[in-house]
Amino acid sequence: MKRSVLIGCLLLLFSSCFQSLLIAQEFRIACVGNSITYGSGVANREKNSYPAQLQSMLGNGYIVQNFGLGGTTLLRKGNKPYWLTEQFRKSMESNPNMVLIKLGTNDSKAVNRPFHNEFVADLTALVKRYQELPSRPRVVLLLPVPSFHPDSTGIYDPVIRSSIIPAIQQVAYETGAELIDLYQLFINRDDLLPDKIHPNSLGATIMAKRIYEVVKLEEVPGPIFRQLLKEKVSRSNFYGYTQSTIQWENRTVHIVEPKKTAKGRPWIWRARFWGHEPQLDRALLERGFHLVYCDVTELFGNTQAVQLWNRFYAALQKTGLARKMTLEGMSRGGIYIYNWALANPDKVACIYADAPVLDLKSWPGGLGKGKGSKTDWNLFKKAYNLSETAARKFNQSPLDNAEKIASLKIPLIHVVGDADEVVPLNENTQPFEERIRAAGGHITVLHKPDVKHHPHSLPNPSPILDFILRATGNKTNFATIPAPGSEFRSGAGWQEGKDWWKQREDIDSMLLAKKKLDIVFLGNSITQGIGGDRPSVSYKPGLAAFDSVFKGHSWLSAGISGDRTQNILWRLRNGKYKDANPRIIVLTIGVNNMADDSGEEIFEGIVSCVNWIRENLLQTKLILTGPLPAGTEKGDWRRQQYETIHLLLENYAMPGVKYLPLHKPFIGEDGLLHPDLYSRDGIHLVEAGYKIWATELRKVVLAQ
Repeated sequence: MKRSVLIGCLLLLFSSCFQSLLIAQEFRIACVGNSITYGSGVANREKNSYPAQLQSMLGNGYIVQNFGLGGTTLLRKGNKPYWLTEQFRKSMESNPNMVLIKLGTNDSKAVNRPFHNEFVADLTALVKRYQELPSRPRVVLLLPVPSFHPDSTGIYDPVIRSSIIPAIQQVAYETGAELIDLYQLFINRDDLLPDKIHPNSLGATIMAKRIYEVVKLEEVPGPIFRQLLKEKVSRSNFYGYTQSTIQWENRTVHIVEPKKTAKGRPWIWRARFWGHEPQLDRALLERGFHLVYCDVTELFGNTQAVQLWNRFYAALQKTGLARKMTLEGMSRGGIYIYNWALANPDKVACIYADAPVLDLKSWPGGLGKGKGSKTDWNLFKKAYNLSETAARKFNQSPLDNAEKIASLKIPLIHVVGDADEVVPLNENTQPFEERIRAAGGHITVLHKPDVKHHPHSLPNPSPILDFILRATGNKTNFATIPAPGSEFRSGAGWQEGKDWWKQREDIDSMLLAKKKLDIVFLGNSITQGIGGDRPSVSYKPGLAAFDSVFKGHSWLSAGISGDRTQNILWRLRNGKYKDANPRIIVLTIGVNNMADDSGEEIFEGIVSCVNWIRENLLQTKLILTGPLPAGTEKGDWRRQQYETIHLLLENYAMPGVKYLPLHKPFIGEDGLLHPDLYSRDGIHLVEAGYKIWATELRKVVLAQ
């Protein structure tokens, strides 16, 4: 008896020690904040608040805790100080490895504005309280999302923008805390803030994804600037980051360092107008890029400018920065970046040009529709040692070298105002784009309708940012990261109150309930429209067709409206598919990824789903259709995505998988979708479309 008790005690002690070891190995994240952190305004907040979604995405090895409380302020003298709450005490006791602080929104209220002169001191004190914890956590400051509410006495956007955000950036600069700029991510997404203040569940998804990137950032030791910065250096605050300024060869040089350096030590080289519209620069600093500038203003990209930059590049290489960088040129900066790229094509990862000058005769010459600039025209002539006659015949602008630039195969992106009166579009980017494409090159042009030369960039720089991250190999492919869905789609045939989680619960229950399941149709809203016995779905346009075609088979529609590849992957890993062990799975997925992910990224997401099924459902036959044809017009962006995905799938070896593209049944010889098979959006099928789909699937299903 005594021996058994001793053994029991030893086992209990071992179990306790093992559990303690597991807890110690887990990365603990404390989410500190107000109602937005808590999840106010988010349907099913226990599952869909940003901390909950972050936990689902990170999975095992992480503990994400929500310490948000509605109405709280950062200010100690605010009307509801976070300092005095139970949530603050618990966050301090949570032994965090990372603390995410999202406070400041309620501090913008009129009642709290008299104490704004104490904001920096109060936030500094809060940051240091967390930094000095025994766990020595990373502290990350989240800039508030914008407020679209017009009430100037309440949460008021002008105060957030002009007072709260600069104060948070100052504290980040002085304490070394990291930054996440949520303001930029939501400035053009008022649709995600139904009450004009609180992000909904999809907004919480955006927050969770951004924070996921920060958690997972692969940090490396930063470059060593000691030799380059041996001259007299002045240091200043660049939106929360440390900026070093020196004189190098009588040129002004700025270098801004990120809080953490990303793997590979990527960097962006701005050519002109330092600090103007810095949205992209700030977003890249957040992601571990360095930001560099060397002034060659008056040289207009001539040989002297190129040689100066060559020497500066050589000096930068000694610090350990990446061999290839991103070139950024606004307005006349377009001349500098393209001329340097022509001389150094092997050193450029990609080019971002914003309302760029590509023909010096257009600007500053004013020889076309633009008025030009007489002063700058004279500087240009001096820089190139040209007479007026020779200047008017100048043929060494980037536009003149478009074919050479195309041959370099450097990824290019331009942002232009369609009404640009200074650098006319039809004299610069438009003919440049045409010549690049005609020469077999690739260029992305983002148009801003009715916008003139100013403002540059985009309020939310995400499209430019994603382009650069992909070109430099720094883009997180969320299509491959398992994540649950987060929305309620009232227009998708879901019954009132039945959100994504309820749809998933119904499917799992039916997977367990159905005996000897022949077919599982797995996908998004198109698959959901098959219907079947789903209790929480009311819109079933494909039910009659599939009931008729697959009569005698036991089948289940496991489609959920809005699902992407990452949602399918999460459902596979966390659902009851292994328990059901169906004879056949038909996987139709990818179209909802198209708005956020490239064709290559979507392909990788589909392959991730395929691989899970092949590795975990060894007896199940897989029929892969990928996304069904989409895009109302041949050549539109959805059709281009569709074609890219299927080209990759066609050339990818997938043993044991029946790949079934459905181009022919749905696309006519003219390249257009058959209108009688689709709804007006060019994505969803109508009843006739479901009949065609079911018929095509039956040919393959019966052969399995």
